[in-house]
Amino acid sequence: MEDCCCTSGKHKHREDEELRRLNNRLSRIEGQIRGLKEMLNNDIYCTDILIQVSAVNAALNSFSKELLANHIKTCVADNIRQGNDEVIDELVTLLQKLMR
Repeated sequence: MEDCCCTSGKHKHREDEELRRLNNRLSRIEGQIRGLKEMLNNDIYCTDILIQVSAVNAALNSFSKELLANHIKTCVADNIRQGNDEVIDELVTLLQKLMR
């Protein structure tokens, strides 16, 4: 259960490849946010900025989907295998928050 995020203190060890992919996604999103600030400061037309905001939202959603899939495949599955069905309620609560 060492790879599970649902251990005491709720930490998760991520494999190097997963960590690299997630960090790369966040770095790209960070660059997009900096680009938005630059567009705003350069008086770029509102609709052009809003289109870029939409791209940032899509990138964040993509990041969330990958992280959620990894969570279900590791933490949730491991806990269910070990008889900890409370993780199902935690997942349902998470999904409800994500779907607002």
